[in-house]
Amino acid sequence: MQSLVDEWLDSYKQDQDAAFLELVNFFIRSCGCKGTVTPEMFKKMSNSEIIRHLTEQFNEDSGDYPLTASGPSWKKFQGSFCEFVRTLVYQCQYSLLYDGFPMDNLISLLTGLSDSQVRAFRHTSTLAAMKLMTSLVRVALQLSLHKDNNQRQYEAERNKGPGQRAPERLESLLEKRRELQEHQEEIEGMMNALFRGVFVHRYRDVLPEIRAICIEEIGSWMQSYSTSFLTDSYLKYIGWTLHDKHRDVRLKCLKALQGLYGNQDLTARLELFTSRFKDRMVSMVMDREYDVAVEAVRLLILILKSMEGVLTDADCESIYPVVYASNRALASAAGEFLYWKLFYPECETRAVGGRERRRSPRAQRTFFYLLLSFFVESELHDHAAYLVDSLWDCAGPLLKDWESLTSLLLEKDQNLGDAQESTLVEILVSSVRQASEGHPPVGRATGRKGLTPKERKIQANDKVKLTEHLIPLLPQLLAKFSADAEKVAPLLQLLNYFDLNIYCTRRLEKHLELLLQQLQEVVVKHAEPAVLEAGAHALYLLCNPEFTFFSRVDFARSQLVDLLTDRFQQELEELLQSSFLDEDEVYSLAATLKRLSAFYNAHDLTRWELYEPCYQLLRKAVDTGEVPHQVTLPALTLVYFSILWTLTHISGSDASQSLSPQKQLLGLKGRMVAFCELCQSCLSDVDSEIQEQAFVLLSDLLLIFSPQMIVGGREFLRPLVFIPEATLQSELASFLMDHVFIQPGELSSGHSQEDHLQIEQLHQRRRLLAGFCKLLLYGVLEMDAASDVFKHYNKFYNDYGDIIKETLTRARQMDRSHCSRILLLSLTQLYTELLQEQGPQGLNELPAFIEMRDLARRFALSFGPQQLQNRDLVVMLHKEGIKFSLSELPPAGSSSQPPNLAFLELLSEFSPRLFHQDKQLLLSYLEKCLQRVSQAPGRPWGPVTTYCHSLSPGENTAEVSPQGYPRSKKRRVEGPSRRHREDVSASQEESLQPNSIPATPTLTSTAVKSGQPLGASEEMEEGGSSELAFPQGLYLLGNPRSRSLSPQHFQTPLNPSGSGLGKQLTRLSLMEEDEEEFEIQNDSSEEWQGSGKSSSSSEHRLDLLDSTELNIEALPHLHDMTT
Repeated sequence: MQSLVDEWLDSYKQDQDAAFLELVNFFIRSCGCKGTVTPEMFKKMSNSEIIRHLTEQFNEDSGDYPLTASGPSWKKFQGSFCEFVRTLVYQCQYSLLYDGFPMDNLISLLTGLSDSQVRAFRHTSTLAAMKLMTSLVRVALQLSLHKDNNQRQYEAERNKGPGQRAPERLESLLEKRRELQEHQEEIEGMMNALFRGVFVHRYRDVLPEIRAICIEEIGSWMQSYSTSFLTDSYLKYIGWTLHDKHRDVRLKCLKALQGLYGNQDLTARLELFTSRFKDRMVSMVMDREYDVAVEAVRLLILILKSMEGVLTDADCESIYPVVYASNRALASAAGEFLYWKLFYPECETRAVGGRERRRSPRAQRTFFYLLLSFFVESELHDHAAYLVDSLWDCAGPLLKDWESLTSLLLEKDQNLGDAQESTLVEILVSSVRQASEGHPPVGRATGRKGLTPKERKIQANDKVKLTEHLIPLLPQLLAKFSADAEKVAPLLQLLNYFDLNIYCTRRLEKHLELLLQQLQEVVVKHAEPAVLEAGAHALYLLCNPEFTFFSRVDFARSQLVDLLTDRFQQELEELLQSSFLDEDEVYSLAATLKRLSAFYNAHDLTRWELYEPCYQLLRKAVDTGEVPHQVTLPALTLVYFSILWTLTHISGSDASQSLSPQKQLLGLKGRMVAFCELCQSCLSDVDSEIQEQAFVLLSDLLLIFSPQMIVGGREFLRPLVFIPEATLQSELASFLMDHVFIQPGELSSGHSQEDHLQIEQLHQRRRLLAGFCKLLLYGVLEMDAASDVFKHYNKFYNDYGDIIKETLTRARQMDRSHCSRILLLSLTQLYTELLQEQGPQGLNELPAFIEMRDLARRFALSFGPQQLQNRDLVVMLHKEGIKFSLSELPPAGSSSQPPNLAFLELLSEFSPRLFHQDKQLLLSYLEKCLQRVSQAPGRPWGPVTTYCHSLSPGENTAEVSPQGYPRSKKRRVEGPSRRHREDVSASQEESLQPNSIPATPTLTSTAVKSGQPLGASEEMEEGGSSELAFPQGLYLLGNPRSRSLSPQHFQTPLNPSGSGLGKQLTRLSLMEEDEEEFEIQNDSSEEWQGSGKSSSSSEHRLDLLDSTELNIEALPHLHDMTT
């Protein structure tokens, strides 16, 4: 690059005009313009006339220009372009920079280009001008340093005695000072010209890339030449732009401020700015863009460190909840803020100094006490694992101090409450899990594919350390908290993260014996599912045949199961013989069954033969109803696990080598059928828990023993295939209607006990529905039964929309024709039910009928935009619907319409999916069918009129290309980049599809901008070459027949007779001043301001396939998109 500049300087010395013209044309070509500036133009035309001429020659066939073009040849263009400008100024700083001719003319040209309405000119020239300004700032800084050195030399020389003072040197220093002063004034003049001519206008440009360039460069000026630029008159531009609506611009603002607040020498000059814009910086922690929120937190950390007392308690408390955000980068940044605010000062004051503070036991204890206090008293979250993960990057060594953690837990007089002890146990388990697995907890992803070799090495070392430390202490912890289920369950999970080979390699078998004793004690003492599941899984981890201590663990397991089975046999015999059991006996039997069930889930207990006694127990429960439900529930699960373990044995063995394979298969089939009959009987039990448990187990067994089980070379299992009878299928469907599709109560704040109970019940109902849908998709149940699910799609969309949508999608993939018939069947069933309840009079005015229309509209949307692919299906659906509407004729001599005729109004929702040709055929078909109606009315029936109107050629039907995709007019838009517009379009289309239940947003801003007008403007002239300038947040929404555009910003008089630049400029929709004005009006609301706000549907108009495809429920999503 330096040699290139040197060559140009040599040519400039030989011919100034030609060399400068070459430089000008370089900048013009860098804009993507094929025009050139000739010597005649340069001599006779002003800059504005030259720019006008270049604008007329500008080729706008493509929206790309070098700064935005893709491809390998353009990737490095921007970096090389900026390097050229920097090198040019650096090489000219002692010569041509003060010549007056080249720099002044270049600045004048760049200023004019930056004010052009051609985006390529404006973008490229602004980048060049800002980089030129940055280079001039560096030169000005050097001149300032030279002036200071000159002043010191002059003062030193003048202070010498009369005999030592050199008048010639004083004169030369004065001459040098005058020269430096002149140069500095010239540089400042250039900087002022660039700042006032380019920056002041372009920092609020309509294009976010230009705004980002301006903010990035002014930040560098403030850091490098703070004496001149770090003033409130310049800082205000960054403060104002903090409200910018584009994420990249806000990011540049925050990065610029980080460079300023990170320098302790500059913070004193930021006090006024901080007091003015602190609230905005704090509020940006809740920015909707995670990367912006992360940088905002990092900026506040710098403010916290460098400006004591600036952030109030209220400011900090608004940041603390972010440690529980789902985005790990944001949560980790908030964790670092929390560490520096709460933990670091307290731990540091107790440190002797340096790194030793982290090894000080007192400092470690202080850290854990503060951590406990924050988690328990803040009451922000229920799971400490997320707090540990947030602090892991900044306080990992403190959290990995398992010695201090365990000593706190094992101390007798640690003065910790029950909640604090439980939290400390959870912190211990969370830190162990994080160190052992090396990834965040569930629901918080890093976005990384894996660990680096260094991280894997640290992980392996940590796993060995924690295992060696905790193996001796785990039995002690279990012994201390053995009576507390809330603490024992997580402690048993510690084995998941141990390197269990250390029991052998370090000769720690004695601690294994103690662990097995405590494990047996815990299992016998507790009946809570979480404890039993953790205990069974811990024993499963130890029962690995590869371990040398396997025989010892297997013996302990056998002892435990023997104890439980003996107790079960005794208690079962008492139950079967006596007609009454007291509460203690019932509790004891239920607890024993729960323990056996938990272990049967993880361990093969087939040799203890638990199927027969449990089956007898269930048979008595079904026959007599005398068995308490607390006993029946685990007994059902035991029999279920027994069948699965038997199937595992048969599937895993070679059937040809088995002595009696057929006998084993028939025996298992008999058990399975008998258990299914028991579950079928339990579906009508009085206890809802038994009913739901029986439904879940039954649906799982039917799925396992479906025809799918012989796939993959397991033909020998064919005798086990079981197809449910029609009665069982109808009972399953009836159960679904009675237990799943019921209206739940309204949730209040979501934090009360009743709300939590309702949420748990909703999860259980979703589980039941998912089980039923799997039976449909795997062919266990008749596919027509899906109509019972699909007809509730709209009514229960918030609760089960994702499940029903997935079922509908899979069903269509399996058989498109059958799926369409099922959709029609769902509508006819609903219509028939309503008709039987209300009668035919005024049917189409009932709210239930309006809901059916919404359902039909949602069904129509599910066909998607592939009209050619669905053409036959939609026509078939219309014909079958017409047949149904006329299937029942009115009595002879009656003038009333057929009772099913109103169904045509539902059918009209599918009309936009038809081609014009098919509409004509269906109109003929309808006319032929109506001829069979004996009593035609004097005037057309309303439903027939509505349906015929939907089939009229002028109704909303998408124009379809031969490939089946909608045609659309091309629109040239200035503002968002092409990729952003594609993202917006994709998000709009996605918002029209029935989405799954949205996840709860996690501590990010949830409010939308207030009343943002939406609109679009069509291309003013076909084939026009100019672009339409739009602010970044203004999307192409609107009906082409009804545009609501603000005259202030969008009306531009057209001059059809004009030509050249005048004609092109009139076709531009915004003048530069209007762009700036529009930008200022919209740059103050990037955060959401309340999730409850929504705009009326009239504010959102779509010009998509057709107007009927606009799902009313999608409007809130469209409103969110405008932010």
